[in-house]
Amino acid sequence: PRLLSQFFFADERVTQVVAEINGLDAELDPQQYLVLLNQLHLSQAHLLAVLEQIMEECIPTQRHSRDYLVKFPEELLVGNLGNHMLFAAECLLAGTFLEVEEADGAQLRPQARKLLCSLELVRTVLREQSLSQPSSYPEPVRAVLVQFDWLFAEFELSYVSSMVVVKSPEEIYRQQEIIVLFCETVGRALRLGYVTQDMIDGYEPLLMFTIPRLAIISGLLIYPEGPLSLERSPEQMSRVFSPFYNLLKKIRDLLQVLSAEELCLLERSLCTAE
Repeated sequence: PRLLSQFFFADERVTQVVAEINGLDAELDPQQYLVLLNQLHLSQAHLLAVLEQIMEECIPTQRHSRDYLVKFPEELLVGNLGNHMLFAAECLLAGTFLEVEEADGAQLRPQARKLLCSLELVRTVLREQSLSQPSSYPEPVRAVLVQFDWLFAEFELSYVSSMVVVKSPEEIYRQQEIIVLFCETVGRALRLGYVTQDMIDGYEPLLMFTIPRLAIISGLLIYPEGPLSLERSPEQMSRVFSPFYNLLKKIRDLLQVLSAEELCLLERSLCTAE
């Protein structure tokens, strides 16, 4: 159960797979080469996962902030981003620019080199510690982990910023406005009886359609200064809604001629229609 012991065997597995890859002629056996590459990917992911647990246990208050992750596109955060960054650093050090422009890659190479050197130092130090005192983390071990964590975070931010357009502070604020709008919409729907707490607690699938529909009405009529404010230009709106600027105007004009009873009837119908 000790994390340092887990790290030792995870590190052994990575070393073993690398040795097998180095001893294989990829041209003579390309299929086995691909199998080993996949095994390397999986073993490195496991190694990083154990290392993450060790850092959380050993240096929880000294870690680099990961607040910058909110700037990244959601699709990047679904998979194993850490392992992807490690692979990217290895490619950059080998002179391969898969996802970034060559000029950006050249600027990132020093960071990649520092990161990979730091990882090798971490592996060496943790292996030695696991063989001597697998239940403690002396100060030299902590210092090595802190350095690696900071280098990893700095490289991750720099690499992703070169690879994709990260969200600006303004876009993040607009997304937070949308979150608030949806929360207010849910509260209002509960008060008016459009939805029930049981539906929310039970993750009723219909809510995936109901809440956004009600949020559009709330954003156009009840909270007109919020994220759906049509007083802003499309460029000032969140990218979630800006492509539908003209359509939202038409919807608002139609809503404004409805009576209170008609609006209630419309909202109730939106809670049931599929």
